[in-house]
Amino acid sequence: MLALPPLALYVHVPWCVRKCPYCDFNSHARGAGLPERAYVEALVADLEQDLPLAWGRPVTSIFFGGGTPSLFSAAAIGAILDAAAARLPLRPGLEVTLETNPGTAEHDRFEGYRAAGVNRLSFGVQSFDDGCLQRLGRIHDSAQAERAVKQAQDAGFGEINLDLMYALPGQDLAMALADLERALALAPTHVSHYQLTLEPNTLFAARPPAGIPDDDSAWDIQLACQQRLADAGFDQYEVSAYARPGRRCAHNLNYWRFGDYLGIGAGAHGKLTQPHDGSILRRWKHKHPERYLATAASADRIGGDEWIAMERRPFEYMLNALRLVDGFDLSDFEQRTGLPRATIAPQVDRAVADGWLRCDGDRVQPTELGRRFTNDAIALFL
Repeated sequence: MLALPPLALYVHVPWCVRKCPYCDFNSHARGAGLPERAYVEALVADLEQDLPLAWGRPVTSIFFGGGTPSLFSAAAIGAILDAAAARLPLRPGLEVTLETNPGTAEHDRFEGYRAAGVNRLSFGVQSFDDGCLQRLGRIHDSAQAERAVKQAQDAGFGEINLDLMYALPGQDLAMALADLERALALAPTHVSHYQLTLEPNTLFAARPPAGIPDDDSAWDIQLACQQRLADAGFDQYEVSAYARPGRRCAHNLNYWRFGDYLGIGAGAHGKLTQPHDGSILRRWKHKHPERYLATAASADRIGGDEWIAMERRPFEYMLNALRLVDGFDLSDFEQRTGLPRATIAPQVDRAVADGWLRCDGDRVQPTELGRRFTNDAIALFL
């Protein structure tokens, strides 16, 4: 039987100082001025329009993503959180994450963000090697990154994630491990460690940079860094996510467990399960900030709606669940999709035979081989 999953709130801020050549997110270089007040008003109007999809449901986490949300003042972030609290029941002590880049945050704002209700920061460091940062088109250097993290800690933030990329142009194994050592020295509670990929419609895809490590070298880097993180007390719980005990990212876990989320902001995506019939709606907003600002108070803000057909639900569920090291429970699959476990039995049996999954009673878990071939395992459920 389908059960309503937890509900999260995602807030998208689409501006950056400049667009990074590897980035395929909905981000736009800011112009001479940032329409902070108008955008906050648009976000509130957008949220109000979506409220009928989530009446009375408690919000379990809030995530400000981008773009670069730390371009917005603490007052603006606080206004958004206040508006959300006035319209939705927020679970006490919920995780509230703000993405920030070391080259854009005005560090005297950290106390303000904390006072506004943010309790987790995610720093887009990517590397502590200044040469790698320059080749990635980043606007900060390693000293700024270290200083920003320390100032956030001084401001009282105990939950800090560091984003690191590997297999960078000109990077070898020793450089990747050195990056990780500098990250660990800052005592984060969470590390997102992921491989550089050349995403379509990016500058790097059109003009790949020289010196990107080949697949075998990237795999060697991944294995060595996984071991170093494990030695440092970080548990890998998802393909690219590592956390100290009890410090996993609640918001991302909700995505990976096929939870629900409201998405507000330019280009934001949402997924909502309907309580009356179990139907599941995916909704996204117009991507361009100007169009979003002009339409946020009306139905015209919606870029598209799509109801997830029953036959697509196994793939949609596995697209996220098979990224988790712990896998998923078959009973959870039934509750989140409204489908019996027999629906996926042939695919699960095939993946077990191929050595990609293991089954232990109700639990289905990727093997070490399966984690290396995650996309192939997921494709079985198309």
